[in-house]
Amino acid sequence: MKSAHRKSLLLIFGLFLADLVHAQSQAIQGQSWLIYLLLAVAILLFFVIVIQVSDNLLAIEAKRSGISEKAGAFSIFPSSKELLPSRKPNYATDERVIHSSKGFNILLEGNIENGQVNQAKVNTYAIKPQNFIGISPIPKVTVEVGDTVKAGDIIFFDKKNPEVKYAAPVSGEIIEINRGAKRSIAEVVILAEKKMSYRTYDTPDLATVSREDLVQFLLGSGVWPMLRQRPYNVIPDPLVVPRDVFISTFDSGPLSPDNGIVVGGREAAFQAGLDVLNKLTSGSVYLGLDARSQTDAPHTAFSGAQGVEKIFFSGKHPIGNVGVQIHNTRPVSGSEVVWTPDVQAVITLGALFSEKKFKADRIVAIVGSEIKIPQYLHTFQGARISELTDGNVASDNVRYISGDVLAGKQVASDSFLNFYDDQLTVIEEGDYYEMFGWLIPIAPRPSISGTFPNFLFPGLKFKGDTNTHGERRAFVKTGDYERVLPMDIYPQQLMKSILVNDIERMEGLGIHELVEEDIALCEFVCVSKQPLQQILREGLDRMREEG
Repeated sequence: MKSAHRKSLLLIFGLFLADLVHAQSQAIQGQSWLIYLLLAVAILLFFVIVIQVSDNLLAIEAKRSGISEKAGAFSIFPSSKELLPSRKPNYATDERVIHSSKGFNILLEGNIENGQVNQAKVNTYAIKPQNFIGISPIPKVTVEVGDTVKAGDIIFFDKKNPEVKYAAPVSGEIIEINRGAKRSIAEVVILAEKKMSYRTYDTPDLATVSREDLVQFLLGSGVWPMLRQRPYNVIPDPLVVPRDVFISTFDSGPLSPDNGIVVGGREAAFQAGLDVLNKLTSGSVYLGLDARSQTDAPHTAFSGAQGVEKIFFSGKHPIGNVGVQIHNTRPVSGSEVVWTPDVQAVITLGALFSEKKFKADRIVAIVGSEIKIPQYLHTFQGARISELTDGNVASDNVRYISGDVLAGKQVASDSFLNFYDDQLTVIEEGDYYEMFGWLIPIAPRPSISGTFPNFLFPGLKFKGDTNTHGERRAFVKTGDYERVLPMDIYPQQLMKSILVNDIERMEGLGIHELVEEDIALCEFVCVSKQPLQQILREGLDRMREEG
């Protein structure tokens, strides 16, 4: 019995040992598989990192070389535009279409309901030297009070750049030369004649004229200041040939005018202006066209323009800004120069050749919640504000803005429209206190915050005012800037580099690609209430002074 019992114990012990050895074998085998799996993941991650770094370096080198204008052409990976179905509207067949998912549309009351253009009853106009960035505060004025001028006659020039001449927008009598701080010239005021008289020109033949002779003619004609140069948004240097010329044919800002109405009847002058610009650049003239609607095609003056590169853009504001279009087409580096005239400047440039006259007439949009009848008015550059709005303002407690509510400048009612603006916005002055407005959102307002359920009412328009609903506070990072700026730029880091005067960092973060209008929407959504446009201008001026 004992022998049998001992054998049974030995058998059980043997089975236990065999099971233990088998279990250890399986554990070792499982550990081996885990090691192999981790090793495979590490190798895969290594190759992903190498490929991603290579792709980034390829894109950076392409951008530095200025050859990255085609999306996805210099990337190892296919872009979403190549993988997803095309968003091309039916009227854009062969042209490139760029869509942006970033941005924000501010819907305000006071837009123009029809496209009728009325004749403005304005008698006084002015040209203001402070509208031109970098000009001497006391330019050389060539006229005196009491002198009579024709439209196109030179009335002052910059002492630092005497070859650039500034012309009278209308014919009439010089009635005021107003001065500002430190005897600076604030404005030269002209009482317009009832029947306009123009200075006539012997224009050169575009087919045979050299670029140098063409530049000299334009400098003396007074049309040169209508052109603008990036970086810095200044009047172009006559000695520098622009790499390209970019023209946005639509404005996506709040209550902005329709350039299809602006160009109506002046198609020939617009095309003539494009021909002149082609003669002035060593590269191409790029025309940014509106593709926000799937059915409403741009005006034929734009879609049928000759001698230009046409690119369609769709998305929310600021997709209509020429700076955004440049960035998404062919970005500007610190060593490059491009020109950015607007549509009405191109028309004036073309009329100089097609009609041999300096025609500074403008179609101006008079808009805003405090305008009784929003409308288009045909007038001239620098029209007096009070005459443009005579009898058409709903109340006295209003703010006049030359331009739109985002990037425009506040002006007094007895002042004049700024040189480059074709929009006058009048909204309620926000001089009221909203109790607990920061805590209890009572009144609806345009906002990207989910606190206001605006997404439930996508077509709702708001009565805007100037109240900021808060005060300047700590400059914190929220990511809101990146949500609304369709550019590969880090706005907050750039603003902080400007504040600490870090020149190298400012340049590396893309300051040369921006002007105030590009960053205006970021200022609108800023929870810190920072004056981003003012900060950017200080940085741009500093960079320009540094050379």
